[in-house]
Amino acid sequence: MGFIARLRAVARATRPVDPEFAAVLERRWAELPESARTPGQLLGRHAVGCEGTHGVFPRCNLKCTPCYHSRDANQVRVDGPHTLEHVAAQMALLREQRGPVAHAQLIGGEVSLLEPDDHAAALRVMRNYGREPMSFTHGDFDYAYLERLALDANGERRIARLSFAAHFDRFMYGRRGITRPDSEAALHPYRRRFAEMFVRLEREHGVRYFLAHNMTVTPGNLDEVADVIREGARMGYGMFSFQPAAYLGDERRWKENYRQATPDAVWAQIERGAGTRLDHRVLENGDVRCNRAAYGYYVGERWYPVLEREDPRDLAMRDEVFFRHFGKVNLIGAPLPVIAVRVARVFARHPGAAVRTVRWVGRCLRRVGVVRLVRHRFRIRPVSFVMHQFMDAEQVAPAWELMRRGEQAADPALRETQERLAACHYTMAHPEDGTLVPACVQHAVLDEAENAQLRTLLPVVEVRTS
Repeated sequence: MGFIARLRAVARATRPVDPEFAAVLERRWAELPESARTPGQLLGRHAVGCEGTHGVFPRCNLKCTPCYHSRDANQVRVDGPHTLEHVAAQMALLREQRGPVAHAQLIGGEVSLLEPDDHAAALRVMRNYGREPMSFTHGDFDYAYLERLALDANGERRIARLSFAAHFDRFMYGRRGITRPDSEAALHPYRRRFAEMFVRLEREHGVRYFLAHNMTVTPGNLDEVADVIREGARMGYGMFSFQPAAYLGDERRWKENYRQATPDAVWAQIERGAGTRLDHRVLENGDVRCNRAAYGYYVGERWYPVLEREDPRDLAMRDEVFFRHFGKVNLIGAPLPVIAVRVARVFARHPGAAVRTVRWVGRCLRRVGVVRLVRHRFRIRPVSFVMHQFMDAEQVAPAWELMRRGEQAADPALRETQERLAACHYTMAHPEDGTLVPACVQHAVLDEAENAQLRTLLPVVEVRTS
């Protein structure tokens, strides 16, 4: 490649806006219902939403109440070739219909039941399709597994950065060392142990990481949410995600009146844990009846938001800088030097945006205070809080059937469900018919038949030792 050709390649790689990504965002915005086209909406303005796999390894070796999987899920054998084939097919459809970049979860049953080589290969497939992958786990595996995942057969690093979402709550049964936890506090050593494995991996092998902490919330552990945040924030998790329990999946595992843990009650407990009010309307992901999020950072033990809705200067930063000039800039999965050049090119073209950004940084520093920053050696830890409210199967199934027929529900409750499905932030792909479906539809409508078929295709083989 000649010098001019190399320059053109660099210019193309660092251009702030990819025309294909911009077109996908515009289409996503057009698909949103009016109820979701809010001033702080990220879908269609900065992101297409998150994605997840399904049917690629349904089996799990813990028992949870509730569990969103159908009753056949644990009768399906984990099979590496099956996983890789279907991950590739699903990612190909997502790449085709949702554009060149997105965050995607490698999710199903328990990801660590995959052989480390198959797990690493699946992450590589996802990245090949422009997806930034996150592995979803219960966290009950050892450092040896993590090391084998990150390193190849020669002990060389094969993954530069790992992202994991680890699910811990007291109604998950079968964890080694604590089969039936009697409180969320009893799980704190296991939460800490999980995070410390990644600290060790980075220290020994230079593998960077991002960790999210997931927790299902029921009336039985609602009042323990705040303590999980206070303790977990010291462990190195960059996101805390809470899911109020829903009547989805295996009905044999529905043990409580889950609707007593309302979204407002759960969010109030998250605020207690964060030690401050959390404004989930500044930046939104889909329908706020499904998703709430607050983005910010810790300095010491205190959490600060990146934007304050009461400050009109912060709203101008959101609207006039972030959405106007950076909304269609791809910041997912690219190397930091590439991102830096993209940002610099935006500022070079729009110097007023650079001025507003400097002023916003100044406001953030003043809110923290120089004394606190110096006391904590300018250590700033980005941490976000998220809540995902899944819908019950009895709501989703009839609403989805009407949507498939192109009909708007007359019943107000079903119409609300349709609005929420149309604005879904979390999508799964079906290459067999070329469709994309919301996660609630996957779990409420499609999982049962899918796992029944997989049980026949990949039966669990009982091995006798005598």
